[in-house]
Amino acid sequence: MFDKRYTADCRIYNMLNAAPTHLSFHTPGHKRGKWDITELSFSDNLSNPTGVLKEAQTDIARILGAQKSFILTDGSTSGLLSMLYASGVKKLVFAACSHKSVYNGCKLLKIEKVVLQNRYAYSLPQQPTEEEIERALKTSRADGVLITSPDYYGNVADLKGIRAVCEKYGACLLCDGAHGGHLHGTPLYAGVYCDFWVDGVHKSLPALTQGAIVSAKSQTGAQRLAEGVDIFRTTSPNYLIMASVEYAVKYPKKQSVIKAAQKLKKDLGAYENADWTKVVLCYGKNAKNVHTYLENQGVYPEFCDGENIMFYLSSATKLTEIKRLKELLFPLQPLREKAQKTPQFIPGERTERVKLIPLKESVGYTCAQNAGLFPPCIPVVSEGQKIEKEHVEILIKAVNTYGLTENKITVYTYERQTD
Repeated sequence: MFDKRYTADCRIYNMLNAAPTHLSFHTPGHKRGKWDITELSFSDNLSNPTGVLKEAQTDIARILGAQKSFILTDGSTSGLLSMLYASGVKKLVFAACSHKSVYNGCKLLKIEKVVLQNRYAYSLPQQPTEEEIERALKTSRADGVLITSPDYYGNVADLKGIRAVCEKYGACLLCDGAHGGHLHGTPLYAGVYCDFWVDGVHKSLPALTQGAIVSAKSQTGAQRLAEGVDIFRTTSPNYLIMASVEYAVKYPKKQSVIKAAQKLKKDLGAYENADWTKVVLCYGKNAKNVHTYLENQGVYPEFCDGENIMFYLSSATKLTEIKRLKELLFPLQPLREKAQKTPQFIPGERTERVKLIPLKESVGYTCAQNAGLFPPCIPVVSEGQKIEKEHVEILIKAVNTYGLTENKITVYTYERQTD
């Protein structure tokens, strides 16, 4: 996966490439180590880096505009937990369509949730506005705001405006930028405005799966973030993943691919978003058929949410691949549907007893645990929300889900709503 044209400045890759061939009486157990090794005399230690790993993280922080950046081999989730810990927030404002790790982090760290309802357009969740954030901060007196930008559908938040609001109310600004690592060096990048942010570099940059970065803007924040990373990051980081993270951050932005992606979106009538890596096409009830057709042609999109199909590009995508995708999709006209209603969510922790019931029998009950599609790992139905027929239909048809147990969903045991 490493293109040697772009490895000259990649410190971890070059260390592994120059590693001596040796007899392995160390972990890992496959005993074929050269690229996949443990902490040896020449390989440095991510828990206390003093050599090549320290230099790589310093390079990454400089590129991303951070006081300090930490390489992660546990995905963005460990970074998100680390930055929630580092922020010290007690009450957090975030959108309902946030990743499951945001909800889990609040539960783990006992952070009070202030959940904003997402507005919808063309059945897609939209970013919270500056006004919505200010209203939430004013009424809840929260001390933190977490924004997902860009989101899974390529919507980018007005981080500049939200930053101004956070400063007005003395709130910490965090960003789940798991899908925005490719935006560094642009005004859309989370690191321009946020106190803490996560980059999931394996999603939109050419890194191995689980490769991510968490960063802090200030020296004080960096010290707290180091504590958080020490708690939530693995003590057995994979050197190949670490090398790929550094490689991905230093990988050149391919303007030819960016232009081809933007033209593809225009030619196909794709959903208008600000992120060139995410091509979203709405096919309504025909989406599943289109998804199956593409897989039969050997083309695998990122996901189908029941109405929309999302195609994920990166600078490593080939122009010939974009051309092939256009050839397959051009005859299939996407739809433009009316805005979807906003789900009614009942915020706050609940203490009522719960039970597992078959998903097909759950309409009218109140959901007791977030459940959704995997990916994008955002709720289709949230805790405290009345389960509707449309929620059940989406979850039943989905190939991969979370929050369900053998096609059963967790609900509260009080009498179901029948209005």
